[in-house]
Amino acid sequence: MSSMQAAQSLDRTFAALADPTRRRILARLARGEATVNQLAEPFQISQPAISRHIRVLAEAGLIVQRVDGTRRPCRLAPDALSELDQYLEMLRGALTRNYQRLDELLASQTETKTETKTETKTETKTKRRRRDPP
Repeated sequence: MSSMQAAQSLDRTFAALADPTRRRILARLARGEATVNQLAEPFQISQPAISRHIRVLAEAGLIVQRVDGTRRPCRLAPDALSELDQYLEMLRGALTRNYQRLDELLASQTETKTETKTETKTETKTKRRRRDPP
């Protein structure tokens, strides 16, 4: 898959997940396969509206439907979130590297401050010795 196709696929996934009704449908399908009518039950929207949500989820590759006579049971698609997982893993890696660099920077600044304080204390002691009569 080209990077442009991957980006478009990821865009479809994010667009599908952006809607709370579609997220609830996915949460229901996480418990097992369900028909369109079963998916429509908890919502106060029409069956055609649920069907449009299901179409968006299917086009994003998040669910699959099979034909069983007049029924169209839906289930979560295998590897539905693999592209999203890869994208998030890339972001996690970048964040981890950023935090490691920040930790290194803070550690070096702490070491510098400690060295400066030690040098200042030593200089102060030396100055006192020079001023104090023997």
